Amino acid sequence: MRKFTVHGSRFTVITFLFSFFIVCSPAFAGEASKVDTGDTAWILVSAALVMLMTPGLALFYGGMVRRKNVLGTIMHSFVAIAIISLQWIFIGYSLSFGPDIGGFIGGLDWIGLKGVGLEPSAYAPTVPHLAFMIYQAMFAVITPALISGAFAERMKFSAYVIFIIVWTTIVYNPVCHWIWGGGWMSDLGVLDFAGGLVVHVTSGVSALAAALYIGKRKGYLKEAMPPHNLPMTVLGAGLLWFGWFGFNAGSALSSGELSTMAFVTTHTAAVAATVTWMLIEWVHRGKATMFGVATGAIAGLATITPAAGFVGPMSALIIGIAAGSICYLALNAKGRFGYDDSLDAFGVHGVGGTIGTIGAGLFASAAINGVNGLFFGNSRQLLVQLMAIAVVAVYSFVLSLVILKAIDAVIGVRVDKEGEIEGLDINQHGEEGYFL
Repeated sequence: MRKFTVHGSRFTVITFLFSFFIVCSPAFAGEASKVDTGDTAWILVSAALVMLMTPGLALFYGGMVRRKNVLGTIMHSFVAIAIISLQWIFIGYSLSFGPDIGGFIGGLDWIGLKGVGLEPSAYAPTVPHLAFMIYQAMFAVITPALISGAFAERMKFSAYVIFIIVWTTIVYNPVCHWIWGGGWMSDLGVLDFAGGLVVHVTSGVSALAAALYIGKRKGYLKEAMPPHNLPMTVLGAGLLWFGWFGFNAGSALSSGELSTMAFVTTHTAAVAATVTWMLIEWVHRGKATMFGVATGAIAGLATITPAAGFVGPMSALIIGIAAGSICYLALNAKGRFGYDDSLDAFGVHGVGGTIGTIGAGLFASAAINGVNGLFFGNSRQLLVQLMAIAVVAVYSFVLSLVILKAIDAVIGVRVDKEGEIEGLDINQHGEEGYFL
């Protein structure tokens, strides 16, 4: 009996020591930190999907321009991946998501990613802080690249590099903080699930400012300027569509019900806009074009972005139909207004982001994500959305003009007449896309 008692005591001590070391091990410390491997995997995959969107944009835009400008146009998107990623790592992330200063901007506490590690993020409590940071970096990367569609075929590369760095710092970073980083718009309850305001309104309205400031291409509306490679554009559109699932569904910041809904609403709006655009063009011009179908798809994707995690599939269908029809009208109206938005950055992203932000104010349902819009009894939400659109649009437009004016005064923003005729590939980069 005594032997049994001693043996039981040894067993109790061993069990206690084993449990103590297990509980204190790094694995259990990780569990206590509430990092979820499934959510982390989804965020990292989504970050990769959003990163792929920028090379997709390069192909989408690159196919639309004339052959002599294909590499220069692709360069605008591709180089933004590197330049804006560095800006984000050194200062952009801290300005966007760092501790709030007066509701306007984030502090410099996280400059150079100081203090940003593998602990859970306050913005995404089930994933490491670094995972959230790199996911958001991909949004910052593609946003200034979208603007390049407005001044394709006529802007100096040196001016472009300076523009995207300054623009990201004083336009994108503050607006991102206002809405996603705990700033004043988030306090008012502005809805922007994945970037209708932060990405599309800022870039689209800034694109309009750039198109107006830089001026029209030589021969605009006087000579034909057809896309030189539509298959390239369609491939780019397909990559954008694919990456958009990470853009929107990834913005749930977890893998589960909300990401599933955002995935479904994203696809629903995209297909609705595609078919709507095709039918309108078919009636209007007598033929449905591949270029139109690709553009309609991107319009639908841009438009559903702010509402993707707040609305249901049928609401997304209506938003997609609105995108296909209103963006079609916007693109066809630019000739009447006389501005040269070369690749329709404003007509697709500025107009689409605005429609989608309004759509969130109309169709948001508390059953999906805790907030109701006008059609579910909350008229205030629509007013908040309209206010946000106006403020972000004015801020982006004015600051973009100031940046362009400053750059123009120092180094000039536009290539000379001979350079534009020669093409940006040779004039700015000393290379050609094709040897035929």
